[in-house]
Amino acid sequence: MTRRTFRYVPFTIVQDVTAEPEYTARCVSGDESECGAESGVRHDPAEVEEWQRKHTQETRHPRYRRNFADYAVMEPPDGLPPGLEPARVVRVRTS
Repeated sequence: MTRRTFRYVPFTIVQDVTAEPEYTARCVSGDESECGAESGVRHDPAEVEEWQRKHTQETRHPRYRRNFADYAVMEPPDGLPPGLEPARVVRVRTS
């Protein structure tokens, strides 16, 4: 038999300000197959929107799949003793 103990520590998930978010778009216009043109990774959503405008202007393709990615960090609350972890699971084997 295995017993598990959960210890809750109120960590907060926040965007990592040391890493820039990433934005991309891919053209999914087309009747039988997608165009597939891609904006490439940009760090400003306005650059992706400008790429979309230019691509639509050149091709008349109106439909895009957009993606956003960022990094997140777990921040402990103020005054938390060092060494504690968020929602740590400890498994104890009992006979």
